[in-house]
Amino acid sequence: MSIRPIAAQRQAMPTMEGAGVKLHRAFGFGDPSELDPFLLFDDFRNERPEDFIKGFPWHPHRGIETITYVLSGTVEHGDSLGNAGTLGDGDVQWMTAGSGILHQEMPKGNASGQMHGFQLWGNLPSSLKMTDPRYQDVSGREIPQVIDDDGTRVKVIVGSFWGRTGPVDGIAADPQYLDIFVPSGVKKTFKIDTYRKAFAYVFEGAGAFSDASAPSGVLLEKEVMGEEVNIRDLSGDRTLIRFGTGDEVTVQAGEEGVRFLLISGAPIEEPVAWHGPIVMNTREELVQAVQELQNGTFIKPAH
Repeated sequence: MSIRPIAAQRQAMPTMEGAGVKLHRAFGFGDPSELDPFLLFDDFRNERPEDFIKGFPWHPHRGIETITYVLSGTVEHGDSLGNAGTLGDGDVQWMTAGSGILHQEMPKGNASGQMHGFQLWGNLPSSLKMTDPRYQDVSGREIPQVIDDDGTRVKVIVGSFWGRTGPVDGIAADPQYLDIFVPSGVKKTFKIDTYRKAFAYVFEGAGAFSDASAPSGVLLEKEVMGEEVNIRDLSGDRTLIRFGTGDEVTVQAGEEGVRFLLISGAPIEEPVAWHGPIVMNTREELVQAVQELQNGTFIKPAH
């Protein structure tokens, strides 16, 4: 067994998307090989409706899959294929854009005007770039949760973990998407297949992720619930941790516990040509997609 080293640790950065939605971006529009097959991760969390109510009006996607996970509030969605619905607390939507789709997402917030959710973009391999679009809408009630004896809770959204399998399937990136809470003072290890790229995103509390590459005695140390951990490893709200190679991740929860997403996927290792919500393999394919948007042939008939 080998602990995955921490390849990078950074705070999500505030940005604006759609018609003026304020959010925090953990990664995106950078080096696509860093977390291949994942391209972008946004945390859209707001306390004021004016910061998100204008939403994400009609826009195209091609060549990718998106997963939207709502923690609180609602998101109304619709698309060019006639699909429509509402995501609520705990609900998940995985959209395979494939050959192309136009859709909109309009967050509404909860009774207190709060909105919180995440969106992750996964790349599609060249063989599936032009596949038929499809949706998987999953109610939060369908997502299995496993509770360990020490109080650790894991929601299995995609993939298999601790004997349970998430309800979203058939995803090209073969991902594992877990929502994990580790209680105060608990130290926990989670297995990850060695061939996957992996990252964690902390969004409640704080914890220390063990780093196998940290030389002993070099970094300053701090007491966390009676255990010594490296200050570098202390991760609080809106922190992204990108891991290197290994088959396990270990975290020591702080005084308030720690809640984070642990996401991993199989690298595609193909060229990436990227223009906003359209992700292809070559510049020529991007040019063709833009031309099709302009001449009205972007949406393809189903095979």
